[in-house]
Amino acid sequence: MKNYDVVVIGAGAGGLSAAASLMKRNRKLDILIIDPAEKHYYQPGWTLVGAGVFQPEDTVRNMADLIPRGVQWKQATVETFSPDSNRISLGDGSEISYDALIVAPGLKLNWDGVAGLSQTLGSNGVTSNYRYDLAPYTWQLVQELEQGKALFTQPPMPIKCAGAPQKAMYLSCDAWLKRGALKNINVEFHNAIGVLFGVAAYVPALMEYVQKYEIDLCFNDNLVAVDGPGKIATFDRTTGDKTTRIEVPFDMMHVCPPQTAPDFIRTSPLANEAGWVDVNQATLAHNKYANVFGLGDACSAPNAKTAAAARKQAPVVAVNLLQQLEGKSPRAIYDGYGSCPLTVERGKIVLAEFGYGGALLPSFPAAILDGTKATRRAWFLKERLLPPIYWKGMLKGHEWLASPRLE
Repeated sequence: MKNYDVVVIGAGAGGLSAAASLMKRNRKLDILIIDPAEKHYYQPGWTLVGAGVFQPEDTVRNMADLIPRGVQWKQATVETFSPDSNRISLGDGSEISYDALIVAPGLKLNWDGVAGLSQTLGSNGVTSNYRYDLAPYTWQLVQELEQGKALFTQPPMPIKCAGAPQKAMYLSCDAWLKRGALKNINVEFHNAIGVLFGVAAYVPALMEYVQKYEIDLCFNDNLVAVDGPGKIATFDRTTGDKTTRIEVPFDMMHVCPPQTAPDFIRTSPLANEAGWVDVNQATLAHNKYANVFGLGDACSAPNAKTAAAARKQAPVVAVNLLQQLEGKSPRAIYDGYGSCPLTVERGKIVLAEFGYGGALLPSFPAAILDGTKATRRAWFLKERLLPPIYWKGMLKGHEWLASPRLE
């Protein structure tokens, strides 16, 4: 059985960035990444695919081209973890061992968690920017819809990029407004939680666009079923301690699916009661196994699940893992940073940047870029700067504006 200095589970934004940050600090490490995928996706770009700004191919690369130099890659699935003996069993029947483990497999989009949804996705006016193959269908529907009712849904938290459901809504409304069709389209936002956005400082700017587009906000509505051919969406609506089931007709519906940790994580000894990788929210070290670290969407830290969070988490994991290998205590601290560029119209963004407890953590002075207002500078950042920063910076171990705080 082969032993590695470090094994990384998952070659998404978190796993690749953490591996690259480690190699930047110590090129002698024997690192193995385990991920079965052939392709790697820049998922933040799918919002702009759904708005006709990016093409789908702008958001995908071959995985083999992204594995950090000097790091090995095994295309396999994980079956079980045995953290007491530092072993992992893989889907091909093999076993490997490690000195330190990084767990960053992303999360599971539970399409089957809504009855009838899987059967109608990509047809009958039902779409989602949460899938590479469906984001172009979103833009097709936006272009075709001239009148009727458009629904945008958001499930209970946690989800990846909590602003994405309303990003799709605002960009669709902007397109309809500019085409003169919005006056004939009734737009409803059915959100399973009771607020528009979890950080209050950004709500006023968002509400300006809710009013501009005349969007009907339907809070505490959880999508439970979709009849695609009949074009009926079923929601559980909670009012106080009472829940009633309602049916809403639609002509177009953009769905954000319920989300969980991957099955092989939820059933593992690494998971907490909710199924997420059980980590200390500051050091990202596992709460039981000192040589295990988690980052990205699958970890239990109560931050927003965004690529921007993984960008800040990766160097924290790299520093603390190296500390652990040397028998020292963690010293890098993650402050919960996450970013959600809320695309309120084509050409303007409310750049939400925040940490634990909703603390505002702007990357720039307000005089340069005020994230609480819709600005063209923030749009330029998302459209032009963030993709190359992701591909050429973050995944290569460059920690621009992401150096960890050390104690």
